[in-house]
Formats: sequence, C-alpha cells, structure tokens
Amino acid sequence: MPVLNESAYLQHAVESVLAQDLDVPAELVLALGPSTDGTTELARALADGDDRIRLVDNPAAHIPVGLNAAIRASRYPTIIRVDAHSELSPGYAARALRTLERTGAANVGGVMHAEGRTPFQKAVARLYNSPVGLGGGAYHGGARESEAESAYLGVMRRDVLDEVGLFDETIRRGEDWELNLRIRQAGHLVWFDPDLSVTYWPRESWLRLARQFRATGAWRGELVRRFGRRNGLRFFAPPALVLIVAVAIVVGVLQLTGVLAGVSSLIAAAIYLPLVAYALLVLAVALAPGGGGILQRLWTLLVLPTMHLSWGLGFLAGVLRGARDTVDASRLGTRNTPLP
Repeated sequence: MPVLNESAYLQHAVESVLAQDLDVPAELVLALGPSTDGTTELARALADGDDRIRLVDNPAAHIPVGLNAAIRASRYPTIIRVDAHSELSPGYAARALRTLERTGAANVGGVMHAEGRTPFQKAVARLYNSPVGLGGGAYHGGARESEAESAYLGVMRRDVLDEVGLFDETIRRGEDWELNLRIRQAGHLVWFDPDLSVTYWPRESWLRLARQFRATGAWRGELVRRFGRRNGLRFFAPPALVLIVAVAIVVGVLQLTGVLAGVSSLIAAAIYLPLVAYALLVLAVALAPGGGGILQRLWTLLVLPTMHLSWGLGFLAGVLRGARDTVDASRLGTRNTPLP
C-alpha cells in the first residue's frame, strides 16, 4: 500500500486489509511517502499495534516507486495491491486467491465501487461507477467474469512480477495498465472477477478532482506516445471533446466579430451541435434516477465536464510534449508541483 497524506482514510483501509480471513500467512507493507498531515505518525502507531504491518520509505512519493519498494520488501508468493483511499470487501483476499488458482491467471482484479460522504463526493462516486463518467472499463461496473486488459489494484503472482520486471518507475499514472500490458505480452492471463469488490473514496473537493484528472490524462497521453493504439479508443473521447470546445470558441469569436457571416457562419455553427448533445447528456445524467438530492445533482452538472475536460486537457499535453514531471498533486494541499 503506497501512502501519502491519507490521515482521514488510512486506518479504515488498514483495518479492511487486516480483517481479511486467510488460511495462509500474510503481511501488510506500507510504503510511506513524505506526508504532512500526520499520516506517517498514524502508520507507525498502527505498525506498533500489529506485527503484521511493516513499513518502508518512499521518499520520492511516486506510486510505482513505493509499490516496488513494498514488493521487494515482501516475503510471500502472492502480491495483493491495496490503496489507502480504498477498503477491501470481506473475503476479498481469499476469493482472489481462489480465482488465481482456478483460472491460472497472473493477475486478478475486481470492481472499483466508489462511495461518497458529502454531496460532492457522492456525485463524483456516482460518475466513477457510471460508464458515462469513466468510459466503461470492466472494473467500473462489469458484470461478467472474463479475461481483461487491466485489473484494478490487482492480486498478482510474485514470480510473474519478477519475470516481467515489476512496475515501471518512469510512469507516474497508468502504471498498472502498462504492467498488465507486459504481463499479457509475456503470455500470461489478466482476469476480471466481478465478485471481487473494493470500496474507493474519491477526492473531496473540485480542485483536487481537477488536479487528479489532469495528471491522469497527461500520463495516458504519455502512454499513447509510448504504446500507440494499444490504448483503447475510449481514451480518445475526452481530448476530442476539448478540441471541439476549442474550435467552438474560435468560431464564436469569429462570428461575434463579423469575420464569419452569412452561409459560412451557418455552416461553421455545426460545431455547436456536438456540444449541445454533450450538454443534454450531462443534464440527463444529473436528472436521472439515483442522482441523489438537489445539491448532489447540481454538483454532477459541474463534476462530469470537469472530469472529461481536465482529463482531455492533460491528455493533449501528454501527447504533444510528454507527461514529463507531471504528478497527481491532489493530495498535496495547495501545491501543484512535483515533490523533490
């Protein structure tokens, strides 16, 4: 479990791991980044109270670096990746081990089930669980057990990880997708089991959400630079929306200044049609049954385009210039720069 500024979530995450009922030895390795909110002190207190918890340092704060440090420090033949912003469902680990054995897969993952506490977080969670929000990947709500492109978090065979080379530490986001690509290229199976469920708690504020999605989009753009069309078509929808918005703004300015007029203006106005359709989609999602109270529905009107546009802007920057030092700064308070 890589950990950075998770004082509000860490204890629940750790408790959900330690409560797993297993008939084999297990440990929890926490990779501690340079937190500033008391998370490190909390982690040390938890480790002092349970000898199954081990601590390693992750001064770089990057997720793949922390994951690799924890994997190298671990002692058992199966690696279960867990997240400090998540909680494992009861029986998760035992079922995952059975699925690994039954399918012969190298990596098994399940459903990311997002939950929220505030109206804002509930709106984000609902969109995480919807194909409209995150593009319909199996782990956002798939119902059929099957071979998969990637796995959320993942329950992995250690010998396969050693074979393919652990996580790529040059990738700050999307490192799980890239690892699963190498696993599949090596001839191993990645498997989705919908009966495996992990509760995920999204970011708690609009600014943090926008930062998270911009960084994630930038690294997806980087992955497109590296791996081209091995990336699914769904990843190209948000940047297409950004480009349409940009063209619509230019057309609007030209119309207002009189540069475009008459028939040419009418033809150019066709660019507004997909934006009208998108606005109607956002409105329909906000008004759909299960959308919660009025405040949650209002947040949905802002959150859905924020997710798509932030991700799309990040993607275009990542494709054009590479992700470079882009990091997910959504857990760093007001900071939006790479850690030292």
